[in-house]
Amino acid sequence: MKTLELDVFVVGAGPTGLACAALLARDGVDVAAITRYPGFANSPRAHIINQRTMEIFRDLGIEDRVAAAAMPATLMNQVIWAESFAGAEIARRRGWGGSAARRSDYEAASPGVPTNIPQHVLEPILADAARTFGAEVIFDLELVSMRQTPDRVVSTCRDRRTGEEVEVRSRYAVGADGDNSTVVREMGFEVEGQTGLGHMLNFWVEADLSRYTAHRPGALYQIFKPGGTGFTDNAMFVNVRPWDQWVVAVPYDPTAGEPDRGEEAATRLVRTYVGDPELAVRLISTSTWTINQVHAEVMHAGRVVIAGNAAHRHPPAGGLGANTCVQDAFNLAWKLRLLNDGRAADGILATYTQERAPVARQIVERANQSLAALMAIPSALGLEPGQAVEDGQANLRERFANTPAGAEKRRRLADALEMQDYNFNALGVELAHRYESAGITSDGTTFVPQQDPSLYYEASTIPGAPLPHAWVERDGLQLSTLDVTGKGRFTLLTGIGGEVWRTAAVSLVEELRVPVDVVSIGPGQDVEDPYGDWALLRGTGEDGCLLVRPDHHIAFRAQDASGDVGRSLGEAMARALARAAGPVSRPDPAGAVARG
Repeated sequence: MKTLELDVFVVGAGPTGLACAALLARDGVDVAAITRYPGFANSPRAHIINQRTMEIFRDLGIEDRVAAAAMPATLMNQVIWAESFAGAEIARRRGWGGSAARRSDYEAASPGVPTNIPQHVLEPILADAARTFGAEVIFDLELVSMRQTPDRVVSTCRDRRTGEEVEVRSRYAVGADGDNSTVVREMGFEVEGQTGLGHMLNFWVEADLSRYTAHRPGALYQIFKPGGTGFTDNAMFVNVRPWDQWVVAVPYDPTAGEPDRGEEAATRLVRTYVGDPELAVRLISTSTWTINQVHAEVMHAGRVVIAGNAAHRHPPAGGLGANTCVQDAFNLAWKLRLLNDGRAADGILATYTQERAPVARQIVERANQSLAALMAIPSALGLEPGQAVEDGQANLRERFANTPAGAEKRRRLADALEMQDYNFNALGVELAHRYESAGITSDGTTFVPQQDPSLYYEASTIPGAPLPHAWVERDGLQLSTLDVTGKGRFTLLTGIGGEVWRTAAVSLVEELRVPVDVVSIGPGQDVEDPYGDWALLRGTGEDGCLLVRPDHHIAFRAQDASGDVGRSLGEAMARALARAAGPVSRPDPAGAVARG
C-alpha cells in the first residue's frame, strides 16, 4: 500500500478545500487536498463572491485573477423579475451596492468588489494558487475511512482509476468534502436541522439572450408563470457568461418521479420562460439538488476539523455558500499552521468552533429566510398554488390598473421588493462577523448597531471584529489597511507615541516565537493616513494599539500605552494561541521577527 505523509490532509477540493490548501501551503505547511472526482466542478454551481471573500483572495494574491475571469461588476448588479424575457417585466432591483443609495456603503467597507464568477471557473484559479505555493491537489482519490491516534490522523483512500489503496498519515485533517461528507460520518460529527425542504433541477444551457438582456444586465433573472403548484412555475436564470450561458433552476416534485433531464425538455422549458418559441438552445449538463437547513454546532474533534458544506448547508439565496466556505478556511488555516509548528496549543481548534459555528448557524438561517423572501414576490402579485392560468394572468394584469385593488397590489409588490435587500444588499451579513471566543481578549466594550445589522456594515475595532478598511499610503503607494496586515502573520497597529508597543512586540517574538509585524500609521510614520480615515476608524488613541490576527480579525485592543504594555500584549497573544506565555520545545522557525 502506498503511504503519504503530510502535515495537513484536506479531504475535498472545492472552494473550501482549495482555499485551505492554498493558505496552508503559502505559509509553509506540507498539505494535500484530494477529491473523489476526476476534475474540478463540472457545472457553474456557486457564483456570487462577496467583498469579504475578495479580501481573502487579495490576501492570497489572486484577487486580480479572479476579477479578470469574472463577469464585470457593472453587469452583475441588477436582479430582474418578469413574466418572461420577451414579455412584461415585473420589477428590477439593484444589488451588491449597485444603487446610488448603497454604492458608497460598499466602497467604504472594503477594497474588494463583489464578483460574479461561476465555481467551475473559480476552482482552477484556487488550485493553481495552491500548487504554486507547494500544495498537492489530487483527483480521483476517494476517502474510505479515517481514524485518529494520539499523534496522527490515519486515512485510508482508494484511487478510483486503479483501485489501489493509499494510506495518508497526517498530523491534522480537514473535512471539506461537502454534502454527504465521509469525514463527518467517519469521525461522528453531528449536524442539526432539516434536509429535503425542496428539490431543484438545474439546466446549464447555451442560449443567446442578448436581445432580452443587454439593456438590463444582471446576474439573476427570475421568471414567474401563473398556474403552478406551490412555486413550481418559476425559473431562476443565473448568468454564467454574458449573454449566452445560463443555469436555469426550476423546482420539481420528487414524488412525481424523476424529472425529464433531456435536451428536448431543456429546450422546451427555456423557450417557455424566455418567451421565444424559435430560440436555439444547447444543453450542456443537468444536475439536481435539495434545499437544506443544517449546520454543525461542533466543528472540531481532536485533530480533525470540518469546514464548508460539510459543516453547513443551505439554499443559494443571498449568495452566501461559497463565501462562507472560503471564510471558514481563512479562519482555520493560520490556526492549523501555528498548531502544526508547535507555536499554538490544541485549544486553538476550539476557537475555530467557537467562532465559525455561530456564523454557520446565522448563515443557514439567513439563506432560508432569503429564499422565503424571494417567494413574497409572486405572493404579492396574487400568484397562488393551483390557481387557473387565467386567474393568475388576471392577477398579473391587475398591477397596471388604476383601481384600489391595483394600488394595493403595487404597494404589496413594493414591500416584497424592499425585502429583497436581505438577499442582494445584505452587507452586514457579508462583512460584519464579530467573533467571541477564548482566543479574543475583550476590552469590556459591546458593539451596539445603529442600523439594521443584516443590511449595513458598521466598522468597529472592538476585539473580535474584522479590521476596518481605510485607504492609507506607504512610499507613495495607496494601500488598504488590510494590505498591511494578514499574509499569514500577526500585525500590531499603533501610531505616534506607540513606540513602546514595538518594543513589547520584539520581546514577545523572542518569547513566543510567533512573527509579529509592527506598523505605525499616522503623519511621518511607517504608513501615512492622508485622508484621516484611519484616525476616525481605529477606535484608540494615537499611542494605543490593535493586535490583528492573520485572518484580519482583531484579537486585542488597547486605548493607549499606559500600564504594563508588555504584559497585556503577551497575555493577549497567549490567549490567541490558546497557550500560556513561555518557551516551547519545537525549533524556532525562520522569520520570527518583528518588522516595521
